Amino acid sequence: MSARRRMVRNFRRGRMQRMLAAATAATALPMGAEIYMNHYGGSFGNKWMWTPVLLSPALAAAGIAGVVNERAARTVLPAVSAVFFLDGALGVFFHLRGAARKPGGFKEATYNLVMGPPALAPGSLTLIGGMGLAAAAARREH
Repeated sequence: MSARRRMVRNFRRGRMQRMLAAATAATALPMGAEIYMNHYGGSFGNKWMWTPVLLSPALAAAGIAGVVNERAARTVLPAVSAVFFLDGALGVFFHLRGAARKPGGFKEATYNLVMGPPALAPGSLTLIGGMGLAAAAARREH
């Protein structure tokens, strides 16, 4: 049976742990690099801006461990993913607060939400963290 066919069969049977762990690992580092560049543009004005940058390599390593080892996929990966998920939720709060603190606040929403910190960009962290949490809940392919 071809690898593609096996992957589709495992997907249909709910066995996706390795694939979700690999997707988590593959997306964490590019996301961390993008966040670094955007937060660098903001001069890392708030110390919390460093957390997604520092958590991204940890999540990538946990994702790789989850691909290689089922135990890591059930312990380390969900722990780091949960922190990444919560960091994204906190980021949404900080970004909305940043837009609110600009002159005019939300009364000038058409300007401040565009020119301020991207309000929903940290949501991508929650999605990647959620993928890692889903990997822990998924069955292992054999």
